[in-house]
Amino acid sequence: MSDIGVLSAHLLSGFHKELFTRLSEAGHEHLRPRHGAIMAYIAPDGTRASELSERSGQHKQVVGTLIDELERLGYVVRRPDPADRRAKLVVPTELGRDQMVQARKIIADIEDRLARQVGLERFAEFKKVFAEITGRP
Repeated sequence: MSDIGVLSAHLLSGFHKELFTRLSEAGHEHLRPRHGAIMAYIAPDGTRASELSERSGQHKQVVGTLIDELERLGYVVRRPDPADRRAKLVVPTELGRDQMVQARKIIADIEDRLARQVGLERFAEFKKVFAEITGRP
């Protein structure tokens, strides 16, 4: 049996392939898996870049580059943070919010299929243990 790193890589690779293929079919053909470091962690009302870096585990420079790309693609805009005018929030646009809705539906479909494949209880336990191991609720 493969080690946890190899198994995790295969799970993520297959997940990304299906998610981004289906997002492309839903009109989001310019998004790539690397953009998930932003789109998976951004709040509908906006999130600071430093929080996106912390949540995603990506370096601040990487996050800045991804935000620039997503801004050029029309998925996010930078706006002053009402709580601190010196700070900027990264806010999803209408296109970005549509992607977020589509991604949630696709992810739910993927998880439903996997749960049926291995059984609902086993899949629920797998997610619980995986979250525990990764320290991510």
